[in-house]
Amino acid sequence: MEEFDYEATDQGAGILAALGAGIMIVYLIIFVLVIIGLWKMFEKAGKPGWAAIIPIYNIIVLLEIVGKPIWWIILLLIPFVNFFVGIYLCHLTSKAYGKDIVMTLLLIFLPFVGFPILGFGDAKYVGPPKD
Repeated sequence: MEEFDYEATDQGAGILAALGAGIMIVYLIIFVLVIIGLWKMFEKAGKPGWAAIIPIYNIIVLLEIVGKPIWWIILLLIPFVNFFVGIYLCHLTSKAYGKDIVMTLLLIFLPFVGFPILGFGDAKYVGPPKD
């Protein structure tokens, strides 16, 4: 009968726990950066900044900023459709702050960089874009 090496198992579990904690800390930092960026972005548009921390309401405020009706939330609940609507909302958001396709790509791929740039940068809210 073979003996089981409990020491190696404990060490592996410790490594996995540390890795999981590290990933969680990075995720929380990214989450906080997006929230802070949204908060400042909402304030620039004349909306309450605290709306950035309220789920679903923050989407309603974003829809108001880009000039789309509230019923678009339904589109964000439909699988596959939500992917394209989300990309379009990122594009409309960048246009609402006077930015171009580069900002759209930043909002899509690196939102933890894009939203703080819109919030703290020189971007001015110019109103809902004209499609």
